[in-house]
Amino acid sequence: MPKFADSLRAWGTPDFNHILKNDIEQLDASQLPLQQGLSIGSYALDNKLDVIVIGAAEKEDHIRAKVGIFYTSIIAGCSCADDPTPVDENNEYCVMQIDIDPVTAEAALILLTD
Repeated sequence: MPKFADSLRAWGTPDFNHILKNDIEQLDASQLPLQQGLSIGSYALDNKLDVIVIGAAEKEDHIRAKVGIFYTSIIAGCSCADDPTPVDENNEYCVMQIDIDPVTAEAALILLTD
């Protein structure tokens, strides 16, 4: 589980959205549910993440943020020498909920489907 200590320290300040965005963009794709959020491609890439913070609020036992993530994917072929499938990148978008524990700074990232 990733830790967002910088975001936690910035909670309640005007810099929170920017710092949260930066924390998310620094994560490896394996730490984000990007693969589950695919709508076009078959393999999520993490080379072009762009995050927007939709909203954030303090709940009883955590800080909850809703973010939109723009990223890219590819349609993976068989990787054969004569594979006619082009390796073009596709634009993807998904929405995630992030719950940050105010004691440990651990962040749970959940893909929102609706």
